Amino acid sequence: MNQEQRSDPLYAVSPLDGRYAGRTAPLSPYASEAGLMRARVRVEVEYLLALAELDATPLVIDAERREELRGLYERFGPEDARLIKRIETEGYGPYDATNHDVKAIEYFVREGLPENVGEQWIHFGLTSEDVNNLAHRLLLRPAVEEVLVPALREVRDALSDLAREHRDVPMLARTHGQPATPTTFGKEMAVYAARLGRALGRIQGATNGLSGKLAGASGTYAAHTVAYPDVDWRAFSREFVEGLGLKHVALTTQVNPCDDLAELFDALRGANDVLLDLDRDVWLYVSDRYLGQDAVEGETGSSTMPHKVNPIDFENSEGNLSKANSDLGFLGEYVTKSRLQRDLSDSTVKRNIGAALAHCLIGYGKCETGLSKVTPNERVMREELEANPEVIGEAVQTVLRREGHTDAYERVKELSRGRRTSLDDFRELFEELDVDERTREELMTLTPAGYTGLASELVDDVDG
Repeated sequence: MNQEQRSDPLYAVSPLDGRYAGRTAPLSPYASEAGLMRARVRVEVEYLLALAELDATPLVIDAERREELRGLYERFGPEDARLIKRIETEGYGPYDATNHDVKAIEYFVREGLPENVGEQWIHFGLTSEDVNNLAHRLLLRPAVEEVLVPALREVRDALSDLAREHRDVPMLARTHGQPATPTTFGKEMAVYAARLGRALGRIQGATNGLSGKLAGASGTYAAHTVAYPDVDWRAFSREFVEGLGLKHVALTTQVNPCDDLAELFDALRGANDVLLDLDRDVWLYVSDRYLGQDAVEGETGSSTMPHKVNPIDFENSEGNLSKANSDLGFLGEYVTKSRLQRDLSDSTVKRNIGAALAHCLIGYGKCETGLSKVTPNERVMREELEANPEVIGEAVQTVLRREGHTDAYERVKELSRGRRTSLDDFRELFEELDVDERTREELMTLTPAGYTGLASELVDDVDG
């Protein structure tokens, strides 16, 4: 494969960087190797600056040199990433190939050190995991908060708009796949909007709970303490980690236990489960012609059947969210385990976090696009309601119970269960009933389309 082919999305191994590259691009700053390099440089630089604040160390860094050091990550670009990769894989200047990604970061920072800043202080007392666990979380938080959450909110807003616009459109409900007490299309969309709102709250809580460690090779601060036994390294670590916007986890092995990551992955899976449920329901509504879809000019629905407008956005969303959930479940289970004080198997696994997030993002975007194309087919919905008058049976037996008829359920069951029943059949029953005229008139006015309870009002609870 030549260089041109290697940079061509058509030759990408994964569709995330190929077919869907345009959709996943917003995650690139947070999910790419270059993004991880930049975050690692940030941790190393800020740690160096924190050491300079300690009275115990002879390290002094003035304001000008602080700004110069922070420029290593604030102005980090493609050439910097390529240099780090070169140090790791080929060697550079005085450095042999490290075959170690974090050591390559250390040497990169050395190359950018201002004058009179001793290179021995870079990575002082640290283990690679001190840098990595913080860097991963510094990327994961904005990836979720700035990319995934806004995409989810767009889906929620689309659902809320559909709910409000079609709050009064009556629709046959189905429980166990069978005709059931009617609802409204708007109320059903409101259910999903409310569920997604709660899921967003769980994601935000998990994102706020991301935590970091800085405690050395076995989580004991041993190297730090042997060098400067009078420094309160636990307080230093807490202040440093919290200064990066993360919660501090005090008790660890070499690795951060990653329970916080598992919680976030589970919260994302919860949101995805809501949308998977939605994707499948909307697919069925389209199949039943309850929903029409806008045809896109020039788009082909089938290579052989010209008439087709397929629910491809919801199918694509379902596929990507299912893949995302599989990955998130695996990640959440795997990263919380490490043999004894450390094994390295989680390192390669964590490199796939971005892929899981990318499948999420594609799924959210496709779902939102699909929702923007659907329109309730009120005529079909009303025809279905009229074709299933037996659904007022619940209303009939409930009114009769209110009037003291202990056999109400049985009488309606005898009339309607397992057979086609018309409104006229019900009205004949009403004529035979021993009820007062007010109740008889109340029963006579019952229709499937009018039996939707408080469905339209419940739409207002979507923001409750």
